[in-house]
Amino acid sequence: MSQKVTENPELSLFLPVLDEEENLRPMHAKIAAALDALGKTAEVIYVDDGSTDKSLAILREIAAGDDRVRVISLRRNYGQTAAMSAGIDAAKGDILIPMDADLQNDPADISRLLDKLNEGYDVVSGWRKNRQDKLISRKIPSQIANKIISWIGGVPLHDYGCSLKAYRRDVIQDVKLYGEMHRFIPIYASWAGARVAEIPVDHHARTMGKSKYGISRTIKVVFDLMTIKFMAEYHTKPIYVFGTFGMIAFLLSMIAGVWAIVLKFYGTSFILTPLPVITVVMLAISMQFFLMGLLAELLVRTYHESQNKAIYAVREKIGFNVTTD
Repeated sequence: MSQKVTENPELSLFLPVLDEEENLRPMHAKIAAALDALGKTAEVIYVDDGSTDKSLAILREIAAGDDRVRVISLRRNYGQTAAMSAGIDAAKGDILIPMDADLQNDPADISRLLDKLNEGYDVVSGWRKNRQDKLISRKIPSQIANKIISWIGGVPLHDYGCSLKAYRRDVIQDVKLYGEMHRFIPIYASWAGARVAEIPVDHHARTMGKSKYGISRTIKVVFDLMTIKFMAEYHTKPIYVFGTFGMIAFLLSMIAGVWAIVLKFYGTSFILTPLPVITVVMLAISMQFFLMGLLAELLVRTYHESQNKAIYAVREKIGFNVTTD
């Protein structure tokens, strides 16, 4: 096997692993064949996410036989997003490629991702156009979710759930992941000015091991999607969203108060209507929203100023190295 190893490889593949003992050897054989065909320097990072089977032992065996392989073993099962974050942090390549370790992604598609990347894109996402999963429980919910995510995130992709993607290092290295946010990386990258493309990739039915996805994962994605929307619209100006709700509550308070006064003139006592209570409660809620917005503004400014972190990203600088007499 021809193995090109370097401290700064051209490609970094990283694969989260959770109880995939049956799939690891055949998966790595396919990866090795795909990398040998590419002829590029590469590293393969397996992140064992607290497996309880023989996955870690098999990964040690694979690493002993292939100098390109690196293994990260997490102390417990943190979830796919954390495992991918560990892979990103450890990767040294110019191009980062995540993929699943269950043999459903095809490493042969890596070359096609790279070809598309070379057309000038910064992110190329795989699209499981002929997805080999159950229609009712997996494919239809996924299609609905992808349309919603595309609409909210502003990056129209057919398949956010496909792990097989290719990223240029500079658009992913500063992305901080949590929750189930790994599927939203193309959105984060697009916010930073990255050019995003999508190509169809092969998808194979799972033949060994068990799927780790369930309905609870869908619920988590919904909550993370709410976070994505908030971050997209109000990340640097949270007072806008809190202030809007505060203003609505304040207006409802005023309307209820005026209505109560009008009814009083027509003989209806304050104690016979809930309007005075509504007035006071909505006024208190509006004040809470306004104060929460101001507190959020302070937190945002502390976040940026304490890190001296710019609120923009520069793609290229021209003419800065030119000297004049």
